[in-house]
Amino acid sequence: MKWLQWLGLPVGIAILIGLVVHNGAHDVLRVIGTAGPMLLWLVPFHALPLLLDAQAWRLLLDKRASLTFLWWIATVREAVNRLLPVVGVGGELAGIRLARWKVRNASEVTASVIVEVFVTIAVQYAFSALGVVLIVAATGDGGSLRTIVTIALALVLSAPLPVLAVFLVRRGGVFHAIERWAARLLGADNPLMPGLDGKQLDADLDALMSRTGLMFRAFFWQLGGYMLGAFETWWALALLGHPVTVGDALAIEAITQAVRHAAFMVPAGLGVQEVAVVLLAQLFGVSQDVAFSLALVKRMREVVFGVLALLSWQAAEIVRTRRALRRGAQAAAQPAGALPAAASVYARAPRPKRDAQQDQVH
Repeated sequence: MKWLQWLGLPVGIAILIGLVVHNGAHDVLRVIGTAGPMLLWLVPFHALPLLLDAQAWRLLLDKRASLTFLWWIATVREAVNRLLPVVGVGGELAGIRLARWKVRNASEVTASVIVEVFVTIAVQYAFSALGVVLIVAATGDGGSLRTIVTIALALVLSAPLPVLAVFLVRRGGVFHAIERWAARLLGADNPLMPGLDGKQLDADLDALMSRTGLMFRAFFWQLGGYMLGAFETWWALALLGHPVTVGDALAIEAITQAVRHAAFMVPAGLGVQEVAVVLLAQLFGVSQDVAFSLALVKRMREVVFGVLALLSWQAAEIVRTRRALRRGAQAAAQPAGALPAAASVYARAPRPKRDAQQDQVH
């Protein structure tokens, strides 16, 4: 799967370069210059949609970790998935590892992340469907309708895959079967095997997914995060001098997200996201240079926010490692220093009378 990432990277770069050449770098920089430093406010604003996503995950963890901690992990997960060549799952693996700093039960943490991914897929389909409806309501020309039909058909044709995945997980035994397969492949004595408990993971998944009310609450928290994220598009276009309605911004964000998730083989959706933003923004009357400026602004916000999240992750790992090394050194030094002290105390202590009487007898 990794070869797809490396194959998609030059394709994405070529698309991005082609867009810059086609739209003219000078015009794009002029449009961005009109907004000025106000565009920097889009970076901290992105924390708000992720806060709603973190709340959905917190519900799946039965609130056993603080919202602030899970929000920080959500920023790291997004940064890993969007900025690193990890085929869209590296962020989830990093999230499981970080969440175990507070929630020790590995099976329950893993189950919460898997269920959250399923909820995110459902939210993505709902959000994309909303985008299609909004585009239909806002446009009526033949070219736009053909684009809409293509997007809707792609959504319908891809729907059976996540539905099948949910069915298999709900049926039970999937991860236990994976565990048995891994035992045959690696051998029962492999050091990795004690960390695998597929049967328990299946049970934890079933326990979570059987709570219908919880699933709906997590769904609506995440959907709220997606809709709040569309405000970034609305705000950016207003700053760039071409304001649109909230419905237009929702449609642009919804279909852009769908296209980006579909192009998972291109690292960070490089080039693909920009093409989607430009085409969709033009459907709502945004000029080509402003549309491409919007695409670049969204990309820059993503890079800045993601780099800050990755740096915070590395800083946390360094601090945690140093603390562990310090505790290990103290634990190793404590017995060596404690024994002489105990021996000197024992030597100064008065001997029992019975021992003294025995010495006199001898």
